[in-house]
Amino acid sequence: MRFGSIVSHSSEETFGVAKSIGESLNEPAIFFLEGNLGAGKTVFAKGLVCGLGQPDPDDVTSPSFTLINEYDLRVKVFHIDLYRLESREDLRSLDLEEIFAQRAVILVEWAEKLGNVDLPGAVRVRIHDLGNDQRLIEIGPTSLDET
Repeated sequence: MRFGSIVSHSSEETFGVAKSIGESLNEPAIFFLEGNLGAGKTVFAKGLVCGLGQPDPDDVTSPSFTLINEYDLRVKVFHIDLYRLESREDLRSLDLEEIFAQRAVILVEWAEKLGNVDLPGAVRVRIHDLGNDQRLIEIGPTSLDET
């Protein structure tokens, strides 16, 4: 996967960027999606899931209340949203270690709530709202020594 930055000029473009990443995935991967409320994390997740074979983006919803959505596509997908979690105990109750151990594509919205978890090969996607529907999408490693 190529790391770098992309400026998106619309939610459709953000969706398209993520969809192309999903289409190119041939093996399990973990994505930590970070950004302010409304930045476009769920739009990115929808695009990636559709790139993995989900035909209807309307069937990809934010797991804000269910916390975890699962999709059986060409690769198993777990879409996790940690926004509503308030404590480390809430986080532990999800048994994320079991999910992270699976051969799947795993998307974690609000991944910063995980703390300093180090999952080799995980990809951090930071989305910044630039205003006027523009987003800066930064795709890079999650290494702990990153500055």
